[in-house]
Amino acid sequence: MHKAGFVNIVGNPNVGKSTLMNLLVGERISIATFKAQTTRHRIMGILNTEDMQIVFSDTPGVLKPNYKLQKSMLNFSESALSDADVLLYVTDVVEKPDKNANFIEKVRKMQVPVLLLINKIDLSNQEALVKLVEEWHKLLPQAEIIPISATFRFNIDTVMKRIKELLPDSPPYFGKDQWTDKPARFFVTEIIREKILLYYDKEIPYSVEVVVEQFKEEQKSIHINVVIYVERDSQKGIIIGKQGKALKKVASEARISLECFFGKSIYLETFVKVDKDWRNSDKELKNFGYNLD
Repeated sequence: MHKAGFVNIVGNPNVGKSTLMNLLVGERISIATFKAQTTRHRIMGILNTEDMQIVFSDTPGVLKPNYKLQKSMLNFSESALSDADVLLYVTDVVEKPDKNANFIEKVRKMQVPVLLLINKIDLSNQEALVKLVEEWHKLLPQAEIIPISATFRFNIDTVMKRIKELLPDSPPYFGKDQWTDKPARFFVTEIIREKILLYYDKEIPYSVEVVVEQFKEEQKSIHINVVIYVERDSQKGIIIGKQGKALKKVASEARISLECFFGKSIYLETFVKVDKDWRNSDKELKNFGYNLD
């Protein structure tokens, strides 16, 4: 009998969802940095074996929206509650269990199996962890609680074993050679955004959107042109940097990661343009692929 299902990963920002996703899928699909709001879309990673297909789904961290981009991110997170066969709710030893009570209430009402994963247990001790497990058990009594450390891969095998046991009998949803629902261009934008998140601080990374204008693949190389959009002229200056040094560094590091990801030589050209207040523009957000419904 073949098993298949959607295993959706939700939780607050910065609890380790993307790192967990990459461990479970075995591919570097979600960018994972130390900054909140790294994931902006719902990203699927598909794990195939002969008798099973697990469609993992990483989602943006749950937050109260301050602008339309964040509203779209919340839509992606909430959509993951409606089509899950198994839900992985990720928290950690730092955040308080009652954070985002509205979202937790939605999780409590779900009819599908919920695995509550308490991440970063390497930063805690046994006594504090036992207390935390009790608090979570009161909030989500139907959830199965598994303490993990994504960084040290602790208990990841246990999580995978439970997912396999809980998956419904079903034919595969995607072709067996498919490992994500996203096109190649999407990963170009994610890798460049990751470098921007790592290299610039304050508001800059959150004001940036990356668009691939050209993706020309040949047998041994790929020629890529990207536009980095910012909201202000002052941000354009910061992205480019003195004598273009900042942008050169980002492009150089992105090229190395892209060559690793695609296994080909990469020729990367980057341009910076100002698109005023794109994060609050319905038209621009739709152009950039965000879900506003």
